[in-house]
Amino acid sequence: MTSEPPEGPPTADDASDDGLARRQQREQEAQPSGPDQDAPDAAPERKPVKPKSQTRNMLEWIAVIGGAVLIAVVVRTFVLQTFWIPSPSMSPTLVENDRVLVNKLAYRFHDVNRGDVVVFERPETEDESASNIKDLIKRVVALPGEHVSILDGKVRIDGRVLDEPYTHGAQTVLDSCPITYVPGIDTEEGFEVPEDHVLVLGDNRTNSHDGRCFGAIDEDLIVGRAFFLMWPPGHAGGL
Repeated sequence: MTSEPPEGPPTADDASDDGLARRQQREQEAQPSGPDQDAPDAAPERKPVKPKSQTRNMLEWIAVIGGAVLIAVVVRTFVLQTFWIPSPSMSPTLVENDRVLVNKLAYRFHDVNRGDVVVFERPETEDESASNIKDLIKRVVALPGEHVSILDGKVRIDGRVLDEPYTHGAQTVLDSCPITYVPGIDTEEGFEVPEDHVLVLGDNRTNSHDGRCFGAIDEDLIVGRAFFLMWPPGHAGGL
């Protein structure tokens, strides 16, 4: 019985085959598995953008317009408002059909000042024949507690002549009112403006139905302060 010859060390060919096999195995393990392993990466699929429906567009426009109208109403009611000048009583500062911008919040932050041009609701003592005009515009000349006199064509406050450049030298007369609610205004002592009231006059002292006729007005009647002449554009500017 013969014995098999002992196994000798691996030959160079065997080592080469074994290394090649291991390298191929590692490459196979590193490659992704699955049917798409050789396919290039595909770009992500974009979903088509659906156009807005006409109903949605209409609702959006209604919301925008409604919001704008609401803001305009709030501003007009509580903040700013335009007023037109219905008569020549404030000439030459303001003439008929001018448009002014009125700050309705002005007197929530400070008191009424002498010289302010104010828009106010028609007082009960005003001439009923002109009742179709709801709001009036005049200039404040006297404040609560002051004594007002009109003597020699000039307005006096507590005995001192009031400087009024806006009248352009026109005389302040007293014979334009058939009835007056300012007793003593033609005397040295003068008419005392009640508390929480002001006396207003038009800048056109020869053609203005104002405080000389209907007396002092309650500050609660004041709508706001006219601060800007906005029409006509050629005369636009602050008041």
